[in-house]
Amino acid sequence: MTRNRMEAFSDGVIAIIITIMVLELRPPHDATLSALRPLIPVFLSYAMSFLFIGIYWSNHHHLLQAVEHVNGRVLWANLHLLFWLSLTPFVTAWIGESRFAPWPVALYGMVLLLSAISYYILVLALLSIHPRDSVLATAIGRDFKGKISMVIYLVAIPLASVRPWLAYAIYMFVAVMWLVPDRRIERTVAQ
Repeated sequence: MTRNRMEAFSDGVIAIIITIMVLELRPPHDATLSALRPLIPVFLSYAMSFLFIGIYWSNHHHLLQAVEHVNGRVLWANLHLLFWLSLTPFVTAWIGESRFAPWPVALYGMVLLLSAISYYILVLALLSIHPRDSVLATAIGRDFKGKISMVIYLVAIPLASVRPWLAYAIYMFVAVMWLVPDRRIERTVAQ
């Protein structure tokens, strides 16, 4: 399988994930603005999940721009990432419907953590089939942001049992951290 085919498949799965999430947004029966108030937690969980999926989509795209080839191990690592991302609609719906109760917030964090771990595994699988001086290896570098994200999730998940809103705020902090553009791959590929 070529890199382009893997990227196209991944793009399709990610598009389906976003579609499933938006289908969970149900309009209220009343035609008043006050009828929207109970939907605020549902919308907030959707917006956050949309942001995370968008971050993964963007980073996945940039990652694959630096890749010369893929193999079976990479394909399975990519499927592993897509599996965890595909659970996002479920935890998004649960967190919104439960109004940010402790267990749904903790499980949401677990899905975020396992998605981050699986992305890291994908990066390692790609690095293992490229030379140490490849464009990919140069662009990835030490991947501090990826590693620190996992540590932050590990701190926030148990916090969800006592302070779910604080744990959720920490998840948002990670998203904001990833919104800051990381031009390593674009810069390295352009050179």
